[in-house]
Amino acid sequence: MAEKFDHLEEHLEKFVENIRQLGIIVSDFQPSSQAGLNQKLNFIVTGLQDIDKCRQQLHDITVPLEVFEYIDQGRNPQLYTKECLERALAKNEQVKGKIDTMKCTFFFLEI
Repeated sequence: MAEKFDHLEEHLEKFVENIRQLGIIVSDFQPSSQAGLNQKLNFIVTGLQDIDKCRQQLHDITVPLEVFEYIDQGRNPQLYTKECLERALAKNEQVKGKIDTMKCTFFFLEI
């Protein structure tokens, strides 16, 4: 499963690099750089096709919308996982406390 993500990550990194290079070409465009621009555009189209092929392999993966909100806010999406685990641990402690309270209450009722 991890190799599917590695494959997608590799294609995304190449795509981002091609977009970065395209931005450089466009920002300082000269008529003599038209061939390089065309080549870079073809690389971007090919990159999008490669990413789309990866999508087909990962069709069963769901991402919580909150992760996208983290990204939109400029936050690290890995913090979402960390915060979810922290909330789960806190809730676990609450439930454990309630169970312990109930055990004590039932113990005293039985006496």
